[in-house]
Amino acid sequence: MMLHSRLRTLALGASLLLCHAAGMATGEEPLSQAKVVSAMRQAAGFYRSQAARHGGYVYYYSLDLSQRWGEGPAEPDQIWVQPPGTPTVGMAYLAAWEATGDRFYLEAAQEAAEALVYGQLHSGGWSNSIDMQGRSRGDQYSGGSRRREGTTSLDDGQTQSAILFLIRADKALDFQHDGIHRAALSSLKALLAAQFPSGGFPQGWKAPVPGQPVRQASYPDYDWRTAGRIKNYWDMYTLNDNVCGYVADVLITAGEVYQQDAYRQALARLGDFLILAQMPDPQPAWAQQYNYDMHPVWARKFEPPAIAGDESQEVIETLLKISIATGDRKYLEPIPRALAWLKKSRLPDGRLARYYELRTNKPLYMVRQSKSSYALTYDDSNLPSHYGWKWDSRIPQLEQRYLALKAGRPAPVAADENLSRQASQLVQSLDEQGRWISTYDGQPLVGQPRFPLHSQFLSSEVFSRNLTFLAGRLAASARGTQN
Repeated sequence: MMLHSRLRTLALGASLLLCHAAGMATGEEPLSQAKVVSAMRQAAGFYRSQAARHGGYVYYYSLDLSQRWGEGPAEPDQIWVQPPGTPTVGMAYLAAWEATGDRFYLEAAQEAAEALVYGQLHSGGWSNSIDMQGRSRGDQYSGGSRRREGTTSLDDGQTQSAILFLIRADKALDFQHDGIHRAALSSLKALLAAQFPSGGFPQGWKAPVPGQPVRQASYPDYDWRTAGRIKNYWDMYTLNDNVCGYVADVLITAGEVYQQDAYRQALARLGDFLILAQMPDPQPAWAQQYNYDMHPVWARKFEPPAIAGDESQEVIETLLKISIATGDRKYLEPIPRALAWLKKSRLPDGRLARYYELRTNKPLYMVRQSKSSYALTYDDSNLPSHYGWKWDSRIPQLEQRYLALKAGRPAPVAADENLSRQASQLVQSLDEQGRWISTYDGQPLVGQPRFPLHSQFLSSEVFSRNLTFLAGRLAASARGTQN
């Protein structure tokens, strides 16, 4: 509580200029802390009072709020868990609370956390959305009409984002909210029970996972094009969509907040698994999906056994996190070989293919033959639009972070002038109702909504990112006054 009191005093002071560089460069009035605090409150006030439903949120809203979307149109009482849904917005409220000490944000975060508590599944975690219809009647949540089986999902950060937010909400509430506290701990217990002996995780579960032998990753000795398909691939070791990176974030935060060795040990085991999962030469990187023999395997019909360009970048990021959190440099050892592989695997335009064929390292794609049928191809001229087949390279940034960590140097940070200018732009772009309005220009969006070109909408991702950024600027300014 002392931290919140200190930040509250600093946040209400208008003497420190957040945007002196941008203001002096353009001749505009400099942006004061008071203006940032006011803009944050206006934006959060609108989103909490107008966009929330039962304390929770979806991805997108029409400007008149009559339409809501998650992965497709949302039902009237449906909220979304998968980012950028309810946990994402809740985390932004917590960032604003920590930067300002204004209890309005803590109360908004508590409402979001309580919505997640209501939707926790019997298996300990969450699926992508929650049907809140029965809450007002006092009904116990059963997972909704389409989720009665109670399968916890780690896909796309669904359960991880919920746990991470609940942990931080639990701490912000001084561990005094019984429902949030119990949900945070029970979800962590379920997460630990879902960790295989090797340290890996499945994509989802209904019950604690069975034990499996610990093995090093290797190439399959069968024709992977036609053999080795497994219907329930989600029960096996999954790296797809940064499953392990999101789990690492949860375990790191749980260890810091609850100070229990079980979370630190689980984090170390996860790092050990990622070392085991690195494929041997000539492709010392990682696949999206492995079977219990640690061979890359098929997932969905358009996800072949292959070395995965972006997942390999995500694993490097995760290993860096784990090395920092544990202080163990062994988690850095796989990185140089993986970076070298990524460099030589870049496409002519500098990007990375989603898939590289096992052993040959040829960029591998899928072409659609019918609504439910795909075929392997090396030709990238006619790829299905529903999937990301090529990804931006983050090799320079990853290498820079690796070299800095290896040398014991701090990671580079963005220039303060650029951050200050961005803060000024965010405050100025807020409309009179307190909305950050987005315009659809054809760019890929989470959930793949079918918006007309140039249509306007509200985005939970944009709101959360902007509120968190402004909160970060306030906190940085507060730290500066103490130096």
